[in-house]
Amino acid sequence: MPRWLPRAVVLVLALYACFQLGSWAFHQLIGLIVNVLIAFFLALAIEPAVSRMSARGMRRGLATFLVFLAVLAFAVGFVVLLGSMLAGQIIQIIEDFPRYLDDVIGSINRTFDTELSRLAIQDSLLRSDWLQKYVQNSASGVLDVSATVLGGLFKLLTIGLFAFYFAADGPRLRRALCSVLPPAKQSEVLRAWEIAVTKTGGYLYSRGLMALISGIAHYVLFVSLDMDYAPALAVWVGLVSQFIPTIGTYLAGALPMLIAFTVNPWYALYVLGFVVVYQQFENYMLQPKLTSKTVDIHPAVAFGSVIAGTALLGAVGALIAIPAVATLQAFLGAYVRRYEVTEEATGGGRSSRRSRLRGWRPGPR
Repeated sequence: MPRWLPRAVVLVLALYACFQLGSWAFHQLIGLIVNVLIAFFLALAIEPAVSRMSARGMRRGLATFLVFLAVLAFAVGFVVLLGSMLAGQIIQIIEDFPRYLDDVIGSINRTFDTELSRLAIQDSLLRSDWLQKYVQNSASGVLDVSATVLGGLFKLLTIGLFAFYFAADGPRLRRALCSVLPPAKQSEVLRAWEIAVTKTGGYLYSRGLMALISGIAHYVLFVSLDMDYAPALAVWVGLVSQFIPTIGTYLAGALPMLIAFTVNPWYALYVLGFVVVYQQFENYMLQPKLTSKTVDIHPAVAFGSVIAGTALLGAVGALIAIPAVATLQAFLGAYVRRYEVTEEATGGGRSSRRSRLRGWRPGPR
């Protein structure tokens, strides 16, 4: 047996064991890694505001705390206002449900010449095996729902703490990162950091501006239809349609349609038509003008990045995909050398070449 063979076998087994250990650790820590990634992008988003307040003499930790406090106050106020609105509308729907059911049963009896009764239908539903099994499953799932809620709160707390540390200790973190790199690499890291801050802030700025415009437009519609809680509904439509990718528009329009249906069924169709028309206006006129000044990324690339981010990290990947791709595109653009486009590449050389061929005549042999 060669002398190197036992050592090679031991080395291969050690490498395989390290790979398995690293794979196990990665799968165990994937949740923490995703939370840290979200916190990092959140810190990049609030970095301009914190830096501006810090430049005016305020301590960076206090500036970060005030920014987080403002965001938290807005989020809590919005949730409380939306919750009160939903509670009132749900109570109204429950109170009016017997009347809706009587209208539907009366229409069925007149159309099909039947003799259905609301009391008989309610009695059959209450005695059905399906309803009893559903109640039992719901009772057994209360603990699962409670665990999910507690897990979500813990995840939000983790993201908030990491984001606070990233934003408050941003300069110190950059110095610690640059201290282990040579001077030539330090400038590249700082440039990438600045690009990430600019692109992430620009993305959130453009989304916030589009959310404001969308909220105002829908607020005018809700007021004209004399709907209750018009300000809360407008804020809901603006935020959900802009900050939840792909399906945000449908989620944003579903709630106003449901509430409009309680006022007048035709109002739900009016809301649906307005949502569809405004979405086309936003996609083809408003969004290209705003994103071209903040996040310069092709719509096809943005759509592909959202799909890729969703496949990799779910809803979180879809949310951070566009600023991440915009940052990568801007960073690579600083190192990609560009050349002047020739006349033939633009199509102008083809016409000149055809004119030269038309004027060419074979000479005498």
